[in-house]
Amino acid sequence: MLSTILINAVTLGLLVAPSAINLGPTAVNLGTAGNFAILSKSGISTVPQSAITGAIGVSPIASNAFTGFSLTLDASGTFATSRQVTGEVMAASFSAPTPSKLTTAVSDMQTAFTDATGRVNPGFINLASGAIGGLILKPGLYKWSGAVTISSAGVTISGTSADHFIFQIASTFSLSAGARITLSGGVLASNIVWVVSGAVTAGPGSHIEGVILGQTAVTLETGTTMNGRILAQTFVALQEATVVG
Repeated sequence: MLSTILINAVTLGLLVAPSAINLGPTAVNLGTAGNFAILSKSGISTVPQSAITGAIGVSPIASNAFTGFSLTLDASGTFATSRQVTGEVMAASFSAPTPSKLTTAVSDMQTAFTDATGRVNPGFINLASGAIGGLILKPGLYKWSGAVTISSAGVTISGTSADHFIFQIASTFSLSAGARITLSGGVLASNIVWVVSGAVTAGPGSHIEGVILGQTAVTLETGTTMNGRILAQTFVALQEATVVG
């Protein structure tokens, strides 16, 4: 009898593979900000050699807000290149249409921040009082009224490629030296959003997965690696860090 029911269910298309079920909140739309590995309103600095895969941009400020990159302006005047960046380096002082593109991207970044911080009815509130090292996190909307720290034990984010995670952090977000964010079950870094109102600091040798929507400064200390994007409303500082956007 059970086998007959299952056969009929498959025939009628009533059974759906678990990977097709979208768990957690709906996605945060990054708009054109999602075209950047790093986007900042106040500047991006690097202590060579950092390595960035993807475009980086600053706006509404000029190209002198990039420090440590040794930029070479392209003949078009619309972007620059750097040995530390596999992708275009863009600033509001470059030729059109770059300024308008950056203005739109920054606006989209701020809209995404407002969206992510405004999500309601979290499934998890002040989990582990913010000390989430050693935990396994499932899909959902998480909210902390204070700081969040990840100890050297790291944290595992578990789900499927269809699942989404939003981590609302009202204060600072920090990773201890050597701490790693690990993905399990096919989770995509692009489906993870750390929306942080305070400063973000990744300790030496740590690893981050996901998109950082930061209202203030983001610092990746020596040897930090990241699979995702940094979209910051103030300053981004890289200390021999690797970012793959």
